[in-house]
Amino acid sequence: MNELKIPTMAELTANGETADILFWVGCAGSFDERAQRITRDICKILHHVGIKYAILGTEENCTGDPAKRAGNEFLFQMQALTNIQILNGYEVKKIVTACPHCFNTLKNEYPDLGGQYEVIHHTQLIQQLIDEGKLKAEGGESFRGRRITYHDPCYLGRGNNVYEAPRKALEHLDAQLVEMKRCRSNGLCCGAGGAQLFKEPERGTKDINIERTEEALETQPEIIAAACPFCMIMLRDGIKSKEKEQDTQVLDVAEITARANGL
Repeated sequence: MNELKIPTMAELTANGETADILFWVGCAGSFDERAQRITRDICKILHHVGIKYAILGTEENCTGDPAKRAGNEFLFQMQALTNIQILNGYEVKKIVTACPHCFNTLKNEYPDLGGQYEVIHHTQLIQQLIDEGKLKAEGGESFRGRRITYHDPCYLGRGNNVYEAPRKALEHLDAQLVEMKRCRSNGLCCGAGGAQLFKEPERGTKDINIERTEEALETQPEIIAAACPFCMIMLRDGIKSKEKEQDTQVLDVAEITARANGL
């Protein structure tokens, strides 16, 4: 991240400046090696279009989503209130994040605790930038005509009704977007949001990410597009279990957009 010279909110404030948008990196985007590549591409896109943004850096803590979903409301509120105090201290108004779990928590859980922000997912931002003509896919030839299937993250789709933005970003490439038999509001969870990322399947059942990957492969895609770092992990593991399908790539919408714009 250092090579991109990304400022923190603390650095901007010390210089008497502010940011138009705060990029909430999230735990996966900060610490998972694969998700870090998505983080870098989002930053490249923000640099490319000239948006003045910043991150919290070491001041960013977990949103508290895992604690809340595990039933630990006390820990969630401790984490959330710490974040809200920091965000409000910097007078943050608008947040973009690559993680649907962070997106859902910041958008829907924080207002009840005093955290009122405009929160958007990175696919929504990408769609807006495309609509404004700031992203033009000038280097999109590498994706033109390629078969891409998109997996709907639960907390982005069913949780927040964001279905069109990622699809429009992919359609902009003149790619061949093919839908799985279960998609949009009927999409099958990859399992990560239900804690299957951390445990073995119940006896007599198939790994849910394997089942979802098999549905994706039925569309004969060259690329499986994701929009969540945890879905990315589950789908990539599913691909690895299918030795003959190693050529199928799993890429985030931000990675596809960055490549298409020569970033």
